[in-house]
Amino acid sequence: MATDSDVVALFRQELELCDVGPGTSLAVFSEGDVRAEHARAFLAAASELEADAFQVNIRKKPGSFFGPGNSLKGNAPAMAALKRVDMVVDLVGLLWSKEQTEITDAGPRMLLVIEPIEVLQRMVSNPGDRRRIEAGSARLARAKELRITSPGGTDVTYRLGDYRIGEQYGYTDEPGRWDHWPGVFLYTAAVEEGVDGTVVIDTGDQLLLPTMRYVVDPITLTVERGMIADIAGAGLDAELLRSFMASYDDPRAYAISHIGWGLDPRARWDFMGTDPAAANSTGQDGRAFYGNVLFSTGPNTEVGGDNDTLCHIDIPLKGCTLTLDGESIVENGRIVPDDMRIEGR
Repeated sequence: MATDSDVVALFRQELELCDVGPGTSLAVFSEGDVRAEHARAFLAAASELEADAFQVNIRKKPGSFFGPGNSLKGNAPAMAALKRVDMVVDLVGLLWSKEQTEITDAGPRMLLVIEPIEVLQRMVSNPGDRRRIEAGSARLARAKELRITSPGGTDVTYRLGDYRIGEQYGYTDEPGRWDHWPGVFLYTAAVEEGVDGTVVIDTGDQLLLPTMRYVVDPITLTVERGMIADIAGAGLDAELLRSFMASYDDPRAYAISHIGWGLDPRARWDFMGTDPAAANSTGQDGRAFYGNVLFSTGPNTEVGGDNDTLCHIDIPLKGCTLTLDGESIVENGRIVPDDMRIEGR
C-alpha cells in the first residue's frame, strides 16, 4: 500500500517530466470527491516544485460520463480558469470532448490521470518511451496505407494521410499538448471512407469501456468504406456488442475511429483478470501493452475529425501483424523496428 509521501513523490516525478517548476501555473481539475487522493497529491507535489497550483473542483452532474458527457459543459467560470493556466491535470476525463479541445487550443498543456494509484506506480513515465513513440510517429506520418492481418482472419486496410497522429508517452511539456498517464502508444485515423476489410475480434482480445471484458467467442466485423456493415458471431460477446452499439441510435457509432499500436513494456495484457486495481481502471494496460494493435470505433475528434458520437469502443487485438506501406511494424504481436523495440522483447 502506497503512503501519502510515496504518492506525492511519484506525482512530483511526473510533474517534473511535464516541465513544472517555479512560477508554472497549474490547475488540478476534479469532480466532487472523485480521485480526491490524486488531487491532494498533485497539489502537494506542485507546491514542492514551487508551482502556482490550485484546484478547480466542480459538482459531478447526474448522468455525466467520460468525454462528451462530462460535467464541465456549460460551466463558463471553470472553463475560463482552466484556459488561463500553463497546465491542467484532468482527473475527470475530458477526452473526446469539445471542452478539452477549447482548453488546449487556448494554450494550456493537459495531462489526463484517472487510473488507480497502483497502476500509476507500475507504469511510470520515462523519456525513453517518448523517443520510441516519436520514432513510430515519423513512420506513421509518411505512410499512405496501414494494413492489419491476423491468424484469426483479420485483413483490413486503412488509407492514411488526412488526420493528425496521437502520440501518448505519459507526459506533456509543450503548450497545447494533451497526453494521458499512464500508457505508451500511438494512433491516427484513416481518410474518410478509407477503411475496408474484415476485423476478427478473437478470443482473448478486449472490449474496453464500458464493457471491460475479454472476448471468449470471436466476433467478425465487416468494414466497408469506413463503416461497420455487419457484426457477426454466435456467442454472447457479439450479441452484447450489437446491442450496445444499437442502443445509441446513432449511425455514426458504426464508424471506424483511430488505429495504432502499443509500445509499453510495463502494461499487462492480463490486467483485467489478475490485477485487483482493474475494478477501478479505464483499461490503459489494454490500450498500451507492448505489441498490441489498438482498433477503435466511433468518434474521431481527437485526431481532427468531426464525428463526436458518444459511442466509443477501444479494442486491443493480440497477435496481429501491422504494416505501413508494406513495412512490418508489428509482426504476430512482436515489435519489429529497432528504434521502437525494447531489447529482448
